[in-house]
Amino acid sequence: MTDKASTRDMIATARTLSVALPYLQKHDGNVVVVKLGGHAMGDPNSLADFARDIALMKQCGVHPVVVHGGGPQIGAMLRRLAIESDFIDGLRVTDQATIEVVEMVLAGRINKEIAAAINRQGGQAVGLSGKDANLIVCEKLLHRMVDRETGAETDADLGFVGRPVSVNVGMLENLIASDIIPVIAPIGAGHSEDGAGVTFNINGDTAAGAIAGAMRAARLLLLTDVAGVKDGDGQVLEEMTLDRANSLIEHGVIQGGMLPKVGTAMEALQQGVDGVVILDGRAPHAVLLELFTEHGAGTLIRR
Repeated sequence: MTDKASTRDMIATARTLSVALPYLQKHDGNVVVVKLGGHAMGDPNSLADFARDIALMKQCGVHPVVVHGGGPQIGAMLRRLAIESDFIDGLRVTDQATIEVVEMVLAGRINKEIAAAINRQGGQAVGLSGKDANLIVCEKLLHRMVDRETGAETDADLGFVGRPVSVNVGMLENLIASDIIPVIAPIGAGHSEDGAGVTFNINGDTAAGAIAGAMRAARLLLLTDVAGVKDGDGQVLEEMTLDRANSLIEHGVIQGGMLPKVGTAMEALQQGVDGVVILDGRAPHAVLLELFTEHGAGTLIRR
């Protein structure tokens, strides 16, 4: 019985590899930017599975670029250090004390953990922040606020929160050509009004979208803790166009935390990315299912 079961498993594995062949050929040589966030970042087993999938992608001829977040870890460290945070419309105001913690957590602990996890699975990952070689240069982001009663608009100062204005594509291309997997912390370089160097905190999805757009990536995969974008009936959409996305936003179907993710997807598509997928990072091998199977995973947004 054991021999028969083992044979069936081997045949199933061979069949899976055979079915994946057209998708391996389709994505061969493509750049795929993967934004890691949510469940996988807090669970060692999930991180190990993610790292194995990224190493396998590289082995199959796909060129992954990993961008990560770390909001919960930043919040935990700020509480440990008794640094209070102010929020505007749910966005953390990043003062000098906070940006030092943000850089320490993102570019230090989390970035190196992810790179090390990929290396343990046989990949060659290098951890970077957006400050390295001016990988991501930012300008200060001002948050537009609208008074619900009067409709008046004002710009709120979020402190050291940045908006990417340029990406050092050449450096990433050099790393990819050397079979290195870049793992990027969303910390950007910039300048203050007096010309001094400034460190900026960047939203992880925004950083991933900027990198994908600059590199004209074949795919941008936004891993989150939901199954995908849902329609008005609560059903996950397998695919949608920019026009459909705009319509769902206008009718209030896409809202809350999904709204900025879809916004990032739309901007990346307009910058030249072929397709953006919002998918559930909690699902086993979600990245491989999306790239190398017929139906994929999550919601694919196309131009």
